[in-house]
Amino acid sequence: MIFPSLAAFEAALVDLRGPDPAAEAAARARQARLTKPAGSLGRLEEIAVFIAGWQGRERPQIDRGRAVVFAGNHGVTAHGVSAFPASVTAQMVANFAGGGAAINALAGAAGLEFKVVALDLDRSTADFTAAPAMGEAECLAALNSGAAAVEEGLDLLVLGEMGIGNSTAAAALCARSFGGNARDWVGPGTGVDDAGVARKAAVIDCAIAFHDGAPRSGFETLRRVGGREIAAIAGATLRARQLGIPVLLDGFICGSAIAPLAADNPAITAHCLAGHCSAEPGHARLLDRLGLDPILTLGMRLGEGSGAAVAAGVVRAALAAHDRMATFDEAAVSGAL
Repeated sequence: MIFPSLAAFEAALVDLRGPDPAAEAAARARQARLTKPAGSLGRLEEIAVFIAGWQGRERPQIDRGRAVVFAGNHGVTAHGVSAFPASVTAQMVANFAGGGAAINALAGAAGLEFKVVALDLDRSTADFTAAPAMGEAECLAALNSGAAAVEEGLDLLVLGEMGIGNSTAAAALCARSFGGNARDWVGPGTGVDDAGVARKAAVIDCAIAFHDGAPRSGFETLRRVGGREIAAIAGATLRARQLGIPVLLDGFICGSAIAPLAADNPAITAHCLAGHCSAEPGHARLLDRLGLDPILTLGMRLGEGSGAAVAAGVVRAALAAHDRMATFDEAAVSGAL
């Protein structure tokens, strides 16, 4: 168990390692020697230096990248907040296992290992309008399930989720972490209509009011208005930080998982890249609060880690250019471009 106690989890969130400054400096120096005008590859250059810092080497590689989708069910679906029944979560997990989902195809295209972690799908979390979604032990177990999916030797971690009702939990997490009312964060999720969005907002406002007097630590926010798969993403992100593994986050739900951690310690996002900005209305606002600039904006809203998997291809392109381009000296090209 990576986090044997709440105290261990909270200590890990305080004691965050940083990137290797020597590797970052070496990568920047290499970029300055490559056969191109300085800055001409734009964000690709920044990504290469970012990955170099976290991998601790001038010429980083993705020999072993992993996409992990965590799945869980939510008691708040009793309020009709989703266009689909909770049973779809388990059905989609079976689809992941069978290789038939979008993330299977996209992870394969990006050269990523794929793993799905289902968390007690036969037992939904509590309805968080009337009780904490999880008990303390239950939330800690979910955090550890996420941490256990991350191991030394990974070069990149792509995170995603599956859980009917989890866009409602995500909006509640953002509101409790960063303020604002439900309308600031809520969206259509799986595709509910305007009446459905209004219903979600009312449910979230009810939940925020119910938990208003409770402590606002990252752990308490996760366990009160989150979900098992969301807590697992938080645990995986923190474990990746301990191991120095760069993380590609997917969409709104994935980002909401680290919102409570960022409210406690904003530095938690330093090893993270936002794969994309989704079509969910609150995602752009969330990325701004997390200080993350999305790599892609493609109007995607599927979840599953799909947008982050597509962005992994961009990360690979950045590293390929950084590693394989000739320097001015190697190509006998004047450095006066």
